[in-house]
Amino acid sequence: MKKEIKSLIDKGEMLPLMEEFYTVQGEGFHKGTAAYFIRIGGCDVGCHWCDVKESWNADLHPPTFTEKIVKNASKYSNTVVVTGGEPLIWNMEPLTHMLKKNNLNIHIETSGAYDLTGTWDWICLSPKKTKLPKLNIYNQANELKIIIYNRSDFDFAQEQAAKVNDSCMLYLQPEWSNREKMIPMIVDYVMKNPKWKVSLQTHKYLNIP
Repeated sequence: MKKEIKSLIDKGEMLPLMEEFYTVQGEGFHKGTAAYFIRIGGCDVGCHWCDVKESWNADLHPPTFTEKIVKNASKYSNTVVVTGGEPLIWNMEPLTHMLKKNNLNIHIETSGAYDLTGTWDWICLSPKKTKLPKLNIYNQANELKIIIYNRSDFDFAQEQAAKVNDSCMLYLQPEWSNREKMIPMIVDYVMKNPKWKVSLQTHKYLNIP
């Protein structure tokens, strides 16, 4: 990679863009909301069940000027979701600054494994056991989403819920490939622990991105 491009990426003025698309948010608190998704390449959290492993290697995704990403996003929806990969690997300040100048609502989906940068209207924190969140994000999270792959993930969910602020929404979401086994357990758990809610990947049921 050329030094000039690396410098721009380090500043957040360019980002390794995997894909961008307009769809309906399928998960969590904002499910059913029209949103423009910006998927940033690069992730080292390493979830074995990740359904976008092609996002992991940032070098596979073209460095794109942040200004161009914002221009595309502004054509579609007043809600923008920044996801990955793990977007907080990169400096999110320039992206969120420009999106805010366009009066857009900005959401992020993150594992929290890197320091929080940028200004966000909604932070969906989805911690992973393989690389735990930085402590500073817990108090700022609006939504805690725990992916349930096996029984031990319920204990992990409780550990993580103890760290977030009192107003943070709590969601349990079955890992897609194991959903038939885990959904009955999640329903039972939520009924016994009603501070939690069920999140489903409704976009997959709807067959949309």
